[in-house]
Amino acid sequence: MQVAYSLDRPITDQPVVLTMGKFDGMHGGHQLLIRRAVERAHQLGLSSAVLTWDPSPDAVVHPERQIMPLTSPNERRALIEALDVTYLLLLPFTRETMATPADVYMRQLHAALPLRELWVGEGFSMGRKREGNIPRLMEIGRELGYTVGTVSAKLVDDVRVSSTRVRDLLREGRVAEIVPLLERPFALEGPVIHGDARGRTIGFPTANVAVPSDHALPADGVYACYVYLGHERHAAVTNIGVRPTFAGLQRRVETHLLDFDRDLYGQMVRLSFIERLRGEQKFNGIDELVAQIGRDVAQGRELLQSEN
Repeated sequence: MQVAYSLDRPITDQPVVLTMGKFDGMHGGHQLLIRRAVERAHQLGLSSAVLTWDPSPDAVVHPERQIMPLTSPNERRALIEALDVTYLLLLPFTRETMATPADVYMRQLHAALPLRELWVGEGFSMGRKREGNIPRLMEIGRELGYTVGTVSAKLVDDVRVSSTRVRDLLREGRVAEIVPLLERPFALEGPVIHGDARGRTIGFPTANVAVPSDHALPADGVYACYVYLGHERHAAVTNIGVRPTFAGLQRRVETHLLDFDRDLYGQMVRLSFIERLRGEQKFNGIDELVAQIGRDVAQGRELLQSEN
């Protein structure tokens, strides 16, 4: 997959089938749309392309909402590449972009990447004051020589799959219910950094994972997870929270890998969240905490073994 970061120069002179959107979370509906564009490209003997933005338009249009992304740019890129996309346009979104009329933006896009077909989700709009709705995009397409197709929203349990729905479940810690929406478990990734090593002193060493501060997190609590180290997968129990037993203030992501004793400092890890075991609790002392962690580990081990 070839990645382009601007429309300043031609990306290809061959026509493509393009889809565009925020693709926050790369949920099942996003994947359905991209698969449709790739399928049409194959049918027409053309290349496929995906256009998305970084930062997300939401961060520029509605900064007051502080909408945190569900996927990192690297994860989103990997998920798009896995769908056999030829070109990824990862373009900046600025206040200037927000003020650009839809027809001007589409002409710039068409000059860099000639469109044969454009596929978007139902209700999609773009451009200044969101004027580039589907009828307007069709009108522009007739001028520039491409057609516009739409893909209906994906439904799970008769409810539309959306990034908002995923975010709401995440806020409540209901990570198991997110799996059918994303078509994979929710994941976080980051390097392992030095913490205070308190877990090691009580018999449960943890890896302190540095997650970007602007990334969406599950609700505070304890989760059964898989931790990926390159191609290795390890069962784990992960705590998200401030550790109230130790009067903590900073929210942390700490994971205890089961039956594992290697040094992970500096390594990139990926946490895949399978099930929430409990909410975060404050204990009366270390002994009470250690006993509960032991129960968490046993429950997490049993749950992950039953999943395999």
